[in-house]
Amino acid sequence: MNTYTQLDAWIDQHFDEQVTFLQQLIRVPTDTPPGNNAPHADCTADLLAGMGIAVEKHPVPEAEVRAAGLESVTNLVARRKYGDGPTILLNAHGDVVPPGEGWTHDPYGGEVVDGTIFGRAAAVSKCDFSTYTFAVRALEAVARPTKGSVELLFTYDEEFGGEVGPAWLLKHKIIHPDLMIAAGFSYQVITAHNGCLQMEVTVHGKMAHAAIPDSGVDAIHAAVQILNPLYAQNALYKSISSKVEGINHPYLNVGVIEGGTNTNVVPGRASFKLDRRMIPEENPVEVEATLRRIIEDAANAIPGVTVEIRRLLLANAMRPLPGNKPLVEALQKHGEQVFGEKIPALGTPLYTDVRLFCEVGIPGVIYGAGPRTVLESNAKRADERLQLEDLRRATKVMARSLHDLLG
Repeated sequence: MNTYTQLDAWIDQHFDEQVTFLQQLIRVPTDTPPGNNAPHADCTADLLAGMGIAVEKHPVPEAEVRAAGLESVTNLVARRKYGDGPTILLNAHGDVVPPGEGWTHDPYGGEVVDGTIFGRAAAVSKCDFSTYTFAVRALEAVARPTKGSVELLFTYDEEFGGEVGPAWLLKHKIIHPDLMIAAGFSYQVITAHNGCLQMEVTVHGKMAHAAIPDSGVDAIHAAVQILNPLYAQNALYKSISSKVEGINHPYLNVGVIEGGTNTNVVPGRASFKLDRRMIPEENPVEVEATLRRIIEDAANAIPGVTVEIRRLLLANAMRPLPGNKPLVEALQKHGEQVFGEKIPALGTPLYTDVRLFCEVGIPGVIYGAGPRTVLESNAKRADERLQLEDLRRATKVMARSLHDLLG
């Protein structure tokens, strides 16, 4: 029995325990917003300690957490040092968008039905708390390396941009790995991703009684006149193509809109929040300047209207670094062996925390447990799910790859 077969066998023998671990993680809510995520970190640390894995807790000061729009964040680092050599960091995030409506399973139940586990973060990305933890446990049980290190990093602000997660830890020199892998899906190795710009636009008009509407300035109507040229940009974006396989073109989404005070009052204020996805070839400064100009030009054409524009998030695109080659090769090799099909290396229209590592020169890729597409996972929708067989196989790929990377 070779080492890879032994790693696979250990994972099979402990798979029920792995699923239970994931269920326990799902059952502690981490809705972001509001972002009170320290309790989940405490739970995770206790569960890891029960497995003999010592964990460092790094709480972010309250003022910084509040400034990021969250309530509490404690980042977790578990360092497994085997000897001199490279440090490989494995990062998954526990924060999630709120469940929303339409669930047929308890979003925080971790229910297993016919080989599928349901729950918010079952696929993105509490599953990879499980994938990475049990891959490391298998490695240490079967073929403990004699050189290098593995670090498990579990963070809680990916939905808000990573500034009090990986960015904070890198800034304070708490982590500085040589290579890193972040939570992803099982059927591809992601080496590049889109950037994301999120903005809030507040439109000011003038309130008035609905019986005398001409005495006011309708902010909601003005917002519509501003939104129209923004939506028109999507037609233009389709003519811009990325050269990165897996990424098509830029696009814009308005996800939140609100305004007014009552049905019998001309609304004096309206606001909306937009999300602009940027392909790796785009310049974020130019993208933001263009959007601001479109908004301001539309507002200036409406008498009595003013606008405020506030940037909420700027996440740069992830561009691959040459040093990621060992990661890509190991994951593709073992992915093909375990899944029985070729595992491509390509880009994704999502954005992740991996960009923060690449921006400081740390090569990284995205790989973990999940289906072929975000749509199949129901991520950010009702009944988010994960096939347990994908979890099992991704854990084997990770354990085998770590064995190769650490020699």
